[in-house]
Amino acid sequence: MKLVTRFEAAALPTKELRGLYRQAFNAQALALPGTQNHQDALASMHNIEAELALRPPCGP
Repeated sequence: MKLVTRFEAAALPTKELRGLYRQAFNAQALALPGTQNHQDALASMHNIEAELALRPPCGP
């Protein structure tokens, strides 16, 4: 999985970020621990979570 940076995450709409988060979650679940793919997926999840935390919650 390609690393999603904080800068990239900030430029994306919330709906797209949630989809990328799902992709990153699945990628880290399938990757072998310690591999670059696993590390990139975990870092992407962290970056996406941080960006989503800055945004107001979605409707009901």
